[in-house]
Amino acid sequence: MKHDFDFSNKTVVITGASSGVGKAIALELARYGARLVLAARRKEALEELALECEQLGTEALAVPTDMNAITEIRALAAKAVEFGGSIDAWINNAGVLAAGPVEDVPAEVNEQVIKTNLTGYIHAAHTIIPYFKNQEHGILINNISVGGWFPTPYSAAYTASKFGLCGFSQALKGELHGWDNIHVCDLYPAFLDTPGMQHSANYTGKELKPVPPVYSPQKVAEAVAELIDCPQPQKTVGLTAKLLRLAFLVFPTISRTATVFVIRRYLKRAKAIEYTSGNVLEPVLYGTSAEGGWQKKTGSSSSSVRKGIVVAAAAGLLIGLLLSRSRQHS
Repeated sequence: MKHDFDFSNKTVVITGASSGVGKAIALELARYGARLVLAARRKEALEELALECEQLGTEALAVPTDMNAITEIRALAAKAVEFGGSIDAWINNAGVLAAGPVEDVPAEVNEQVIKTNLTGYIHAAHTIIPYFKNQEHGILINNISVGGWFPTPYSAAYTASKFGLCGFSQALKGELHGWDNIHVCDLYPAFLDTPGMQHSANYTGKELKPVPPVYSPQKVAEAVAELIDCPQPQKTVGLTAKLLRLAFLVFPTISRTATVFVIRRYLKRAKAIEYTSGNVLEPVLYGTSAEGGWQKKTGSSSSSVRKGIVVAAAAGLLIGLLLSRSRQHS
């Protein structure tokens, strides 16, 4: 979708900017002239992205930041203000994933998932809200994902972090009631074609391959631009996300059971691999693009965990509706 936004008077901070959705957001906002402050753990990847953004005609500052460290988040905010004069929007996007039975995932990995995905967002809000109140405006965008609505078995810590983000954001919105020019926006994208799966910690012992239905991270980048232009409490990206939310909201037990069945079936057939902590504990050198290339690999769609989850959600809705009708006529 083509827009004619002019963000040349805005300074935007993007966390988790070194790849995936964060990188796509940065390049999208650069086209509209936003001054960008790019944060992630990988210094070289950030500097390369900053150069790309500058080639699109805007200013960009790379600030290597560990979102687990409150001191580094505070330093990031201070550098952003020094760079741009204010912070008009802060995009909480940094996130990690760990897959496997909860007892097989090392305790420190589960803990780090929570710290990055949930505590990191809380620390960022703790840091940025005083800036927003002082300047009497600001937009905080939390990239939560469909995982905030639909639990994923064998990703328990990830699910806990995303469900926690939903509650945190709702509470924060309540605290900011009356601050009409300060907005908290929740973003719920469906499954995305990013390097996230290559980066994930994996203790299933099997190779995971996200394939269609996946969406381009560009769609999320466009949604972020729209939220900066016209803030709203929440925005969903992709029909799949809406389907999953409805399935779990209406028939939680059936949807969860169907999902477990699909995942277990996939894991029995998938290629065996070694356990890995991925990028959860330390950053990795690979996977610095916005897209993961999964949309091009359509040949393996029949073995997709994510496609299976969508099918499970649809099945859950269908079975639940049939059971409901059966009870009404009994």
